[in-house]
Amino acid sequence: MRFDFIETEKACFPVAVLCRVLRVSRSGFYAWCGRGSSARARRDSSLALSIAAVYRQSGGRYGSPRVHAELRESGQRTGRKRVARLMRVQGLRARQRRRYRCTTNSGHQMAIKGNVLARRFTVARPNSTWVTDITYLWTLEGWLYLAVILDLFSRRVVGWSMSESLQGKLALDALQMAIAKRQPPRGLIHHSDRGSQYASLPYQQLLTEHGIVGSMSRKGNCWDNAVAESFFATLKIELVHQNRWRTRGEARSAVFEYIELFYNRRRLHSALSYLSPHQFESRHHETMAA
Repeated sequence: MRFDFIETEKACFPVAVLCRVLRVSRSGFYAWCGRGSSARARRDSSLALSIAAVYRQSGGRYGSPRVHAELRESGQRTGRKRVARLMRVQGLRARQRRRYRCTTNSGHQMAIKGNVLARRFTVARPNSTWVTDITYLWTLEGWLYLAVILDLFSRRVVGWSMSESLQGKLALDALQMAIAKRQPPRGLIHHSDRGSQYASLPYQQLLTEHGIVGSMSRKGNCWDNAVAESFFATLKIELVHQNRWRTRGEARSAVFEYIELFYNRRRLHSALSYLSPHQFESRHHETMAA
């Protein structure tokens, strides 16, 4: 390690000074230079290139657990600690979490559903339980609001909608997309917070029309809808906090690409044994067909 350091710093400091400070001989250093890199160093160099490629493909979003899982999926066998070490050497790190800010307005007089979900976040089949929530994105044109619906089975975003306003059809459009794409069976559980968008008459009528069972979090309890909250935290870390959008159109395009091209199809999910939502559902369908 000392010889590595000298090799890196010799452009800035005399070799003799570096050898004296690190208490190694110049002859030993030059002998080390003549031997060339070790087999392990060559493997580390090759692996570091693969790690950097995976990191770039994720848009700089992956930390060592997901990079390691991606390498394993591609057939490269290596230890997770080794991946973490080589990422530190290259200065590669996952994007950091910021504080969550609650924006739900439940101060209304509309009917509230009971908490049918009761924090049962692991389900056995697709289209049996959906969770939904709304968040906000800042652009230089003003706020852009995003509503999403996730299938708890695979954590896949099955419906989404964006709007300049929290009012109107924002949440309803996301629900209509999810129903059109997934054609869920009657009896599906739909869980949300107590916001007025979800308690509204048109929204509840659409749930009833398709035989969907409504469920709502307890007052002021974000943990009752933890999976939806977690998705938005991930979205903010991996996309929103890394960008400054001039227009709502730019933000819409970025969110579409993140959800449909990256999150649903490629992003490895720790709750899914490091498979993407698409891979997880595909393997389930293959198993059921067999």
